[in-house]
Amino acid sequence: MRTIIFLLFAGIIFNSCKSTKVTSMNTSENSLSNKEKNNGWQLLFDGQTTQGWHTYGKQGISKAWKAENGTLHLDSLVKKTSPNEGGDIVTNEEFDNFDLKIEWKISPKGNSGIIFFVKEDAVKYQQPYFTGPEMQVLDNTGHADAQIYKHKAGDLYDLIPSTKEAQKPVGEWNHVEIISNNGKLDFYLNGEHTISTTMWDDNWRKMIAASKFKAWPDFGTFKKGRIDLQDHGDDVWYRNIKIKKL
Repeated sequence: MRTIIFLLFAGIIFNSCKSTKVTSMNTSENSLSNKEKNNGWQLLFDGQTTQGWHTYGKQGISKAWKAENGTLHLDSLVKKTSPNEGGDIVTNEEFDNFDLKIEWKISPKGNSGIIFFVKEDAVKYQQPYFTGPEMQVLDNTGHADAQIYKHKAGDLYDLIPSTKEAQKPVGEWNHVEIISNNGKLDFYLNGEHTISTTMWDDNWRKMIAASKFKAWPDFGTFKKGRIDLQDHGDDVWYRNIKIKKL
């Protein structure tokens, strides 16, 4: 009997240690695995601070953007009570060819966006969207923009509609990948390949000329710029923001 009890106890300890070992191998939020580090990925958000970001056209970062619970959160209440404490935030660093991965979660009826190739010159370009194209972030079921062609989540905003509507329900995390390499642009939303196009060629210029961005002559022309998270006045959360230079 003692032998049986001993063997059962030993088995429980072994399985417990085995389980602990497997759990410890899982990559935590806002971190890089050893494989990712070796492949050249870098974090753009450490999960605890807003280091590496600033409000567009300013030195620091506005109070509406908070690093909390492992996310970069735009707090709409702060924005409503203190309008000057909002604004888009951009990376301190500029990027040209890149593979960007990011997760977002939107509030009900919420709107935001991931903008790239932003040229920061707040005097010449009052807003980041004067220069940078955008991957739309939206509550497709609750926001009126979803009724507008090329304005749904995952679209190349006002330029190209997604081939598939891949957004998850409000409150769930959406996984994004944006790859820009020598003019070839690809969007992925929750594993679905939603956009594929070529930037800076004649067709690109024609698309811009037929869009709302035709009012800004330098829109979509820059081949290097900052990554931007848009303040559209609604609560939005971002996490696991990482980039690989190509």
